[in-house]
Amino acid sequence: MKFGGTSVGKPERMHQVKDLITRDSEKKIVVLSALSGTTNALVGIGEALAEANKDLAKERIDILHEHYLKFYKDLLKTETARVKAEKIIKEHFEFLNIILKISFNEAINRDILAQGELLSTKLFYTLLQELDIPAVFLPALDFMSIDENSEPELKKIAEKVKAILANYPNDRIFVTQGYICKNHRNEVDNLKRGGSDYSASLIGAAVNAEVVEIWTDIDGMHNNDPRVVDKTRPIAQLSFDEAAELAYFGAKILHPASIWPAQMYNIPVKLLNTMEPEAAGTTITAKEQGTGVKALAAKDGITAIKIKSSRMLLAYGFLRKVFEVFEKYKTSIDMITTSEVAVSVTIDDLSHLEDIVKELEAYGIVEIDNNQTIISVVGNMIAESRGTLAKIMNSLADFPVRMVSYGGSRHNVSLLVDAKYKNDALKSLNNGLFEW
Repeated sequence: MKFGGTSVGKPERMHQVKDLITRDSEKKIVVLSALSGTTNALVGIGEALAEANKDLAKERIDILHEHYLKFYKDLLKTETARVKAEKIIKEHFEFLNIILKISFNEAINRDILAQGELLSTKLFYTLLQELDIPAVFLPALDFMSIDENSEPELKKIAEKVKAILANYPNDRIFVTQGYICKNHRNEVDNLKRGGSDYSASLIGAAVNAEVVEIWTDIDGMHNNDPRVVDKTRPIAQLSFDEAAELAYFGAKILHPASIWPAQMYNIPVKLLNTMEPEAAGTTITAKEQGTGVKALAAKDGITAIKIKSSRMLLAYGFLRKVFEVFEKYKTSIDMITTSEVAVSVTIDDLSHLEDIVKELEAYGIVEIDNNQTIISVVGNMIAESRGTLAKIMNSLADFPVRMVSYGGSRHNVSLLVDAKYKNDALKSLNNGLFEW
């Protein structure tokens, strides 16, 4: 059971989580994110230190500290529990203040980012102790690890976590952190933003869980972005492939990488609402149900790169050379379209854009379009469903479409538009593709 930042972000919400994990006697591992707003605050502290602005970093540490001092007093009632919580908070904020006095580097920044999950889990565990709810504290840094390529070491994770759980055969509730891990240098690291979903799926796979539950503040995966479109509805069932497409192309409720560990071990994933625990939510399994469009997702911050070569048709190995440039700079590509004289690709990581463009210019004329959005239309076999592409294009008749990716996946049709058209395009597609 994974609970996101909004699910633990207020004392009353943390009490709701306590109720949810104790409403049956099943054995469960509870994975917590940092309190909502904490990771952003910690990122801000790291950014201030990176700019050598220690006064600003100190100010941000103090603001966050005040938040936690109020939080624990509202969370806990007994003096014993409050003393424990105050000690936990003091320890972590002493660490943040010590960092002000030493040289800042990326390893220290990762230590800073880990504080959120460490604080939330320790405070939640203190709440369980106060209420005499039997539980085991399970530090993620004791078993969660990534290799030199920042990929989770699932076999090693499974061996370690099973060995730890074997010491507690009669316990039913285990509390651990999402997001954080150790890297191949045995330093504190993380699974990147949104990584608590990934942690839950990895742990679920490691222990061969019956189900992985992702608890957030929305009742499942919706068929469109509810922040943009008024009329949306939760999707009752998705296949692993459909969910992976939606997560990768922008559905905020699920971390893009969190599907594959569960898919590998065929473990159902449920997306549930902490605020409405009786709502059905979304169930993700290997089973594919129905055909046609199920949902839309949008991925922002996209840059399109077009490489035009008049000799492309005759240039054997042209595409290989183009893709080797992106491989060299470890920059993944989202969309690809080709013609006889040009190839267009999209990327969302701009850290090596200048170097990539410089090398691509050896093969032709390079054009860049920034501030683009990929809109992904997802559903089982939609690439083979008659009339679907026509409906999509008719819905976007009033918008200039920069690229279309069709046929690469039977579950997905992706379209690239300028970011300024995103909201209106999503609304138009909603009206054109879904019957209400």
